[in-house]
Amino acid sequence: MILPQVRDPRLVTIRRGGTLTDADHRLLALWAATCAEHVLHLFESARPDDPRPRAAVEHAHAWVRGEVAMRQSRAAGGHAMGAARDLRGAARHAAYAAGQAACVAHVAEHDLGAAAYAIKAVRAAAPSGNDLAAGRLEGQWQRDQLPDAVRALVLDDQRRRNDICWSVFDV
Repeated sequence: MILPQVRDPRLVTIRRGGTLTDADHRLLALWAATCAEHVLHLFESARPDDPRPRAAVEHAHAWVRGEVAMRQSRAAGGHAMGAARDLRGAARHAAYAAGQAACVAHVAEHDLGAAAYAIKAVRAAAPSGNDLAAGRLEGQWQRDQLPDAVRALVLDDQRRRNDICWSVFDV
């Protein structure tokens, strides 16, 4: 469970009663897609013939550009997560990262799901004993990709939800 019981109004769009602008919602989706795409090879090396996680990342990008509706991106996210169900380890987490990224179009707070699963994927792929260091490096890489307009919001949200995101944002 990566979504909090109490929603942060800063991560709820204005039209739904929060304070998140559409522009910042799209920046969160773009960042989530970037995080997921960074580890997508971990899924594709295990399942090269399954296009669902890559399609989810592509739908996230298309939603950001206004080319697909929210429901299409969310559906692609569900299909990516379906691709993960019978897998374990890095491949599973990478597919979930892609699925979460596509679902940001529906709920902005899924951005941390994409980032957290990407960190879990890197940790799972790391040589024994190097998992935490690999996760820290991935987390720092992700932070380096954050758009300035949403940087403070995401970093605060990482602190707020770190415990329900498997504590992967401890850097």
